[in-house]
Amino acid sequence: MMADQGDTLARIADALERIAGSVDRETDWHSAPAYVWDGSMGRPVEMLDARRLDLLKGIDAQRDVVAENVIRLAQGHAAHDMLLWGARGTGKSALVRASVANAQSSVPGALALIQAATDTLETLPRLFTRLRGIERNFLVFIDDLGFSEDDSVGPRHLRSWLEGGVEARPVNVRLAVTANRRAIVPRHAAEQDDPINPRDAVDDKLALADRFGLAIGFHNCSQDAYLAIIDGYAGEYGLEWDETDALEWARRRGARSGRTAWQYVIELAGRAGRRI
Repeated sequence: MMADQGDTLARIADALERIAGSVDRETDWHSAPAYVWDGSMGRPVEMLDARRLDLLKGIDAQRDVVAENVIRLAQGHAAHDMLLWGARGTGKSALVRASVANAQSSVPGALALIQAATDTLETLPRLFTRLRGIERNFLVFIDDLGFSEDDSVGPRHLRSWLEGGVEARPVNVRLAVTANRRAIVPRHAAEQDDPINPRDAVDDKLALADRFGLAIGFHNCSQDAYLAIIDGYAGEYGLEWDETDALEWARRRGARSGRTAWQYVIELAGRAGRRI
C-alpha cells in the first residue's frame, strides 16, 4: 500500500513539474540583440545575422535614410516608423538588419530588433504592453507584409498602431515593415468606378502607407549596380570573379538584384572551397 502511495505521489510530482515547465517564462527584454515574437513571448536570438552597412551597394540613398532613423531610435530621440517597399531581393530586409547592427555598435545595449511574423499581427498589442516602460528601445520588424483585398481587420490594426489610440505602440517602439508594393492592400481598377465616393476605397488604401513617417522605395538593379554589389562583396571576402560569369548568373535567374548578387558571391565562395 505504501509503495502504491509513493508511486502515485511520484507521478503527481512529475506531472506538476511538466506543467510548470510548460508555462512560458517572461522574456528578459534586456538580454539579447534580437528576438522573435511568437504571439505570446519573445525568443532571444543571441547573434543578429547582419552584413555591414558599407557592403550594401546600389541602395546608398535608402541606406543613409534608414540607418540614420534607426540610430535616432537607439539614442532615444524622435524616430519614424518605416515602410520599405519595392521589388523582391533589392535589400530591404538586409538593410533593416544591417542598420540595427550598426546602431547597436554605436549605442551598445540601447536597441533590440524584434521580428514578428505576419501571422502574429493580432497579438502585437500584447507585445507593446510588454515593451511599454522598459528602459530600452525596440524596432519591431514585419517582413513581407501584405493584406488580402477582403482583409479589413489587419489594415485597421496597423493604422491604429501608427496613429495612436489605446493600441498604439509605446514611445520606445517603432515599426519597420517591408512590402512588395507601396499600397500594402491590393488595388483594382474597379475601385475607380465605385458609384458612391469613387475615391474613398483607393484613398483609404493608399493612406495606410502614408501613416509611416518614412516610405522608402527600392527598385531593380541596373547592370552597373549589380556588378558593384558583387565587387564589394568579393573584395570583402577575397574572392576572384568574372564579369561575364556574373552577368550569366543573373541572366539564368531572370533578375539583377542584391539577392542575386549575394547568391553569386556564395557560389564563388563554394567554388573556392570557402565558407562566408
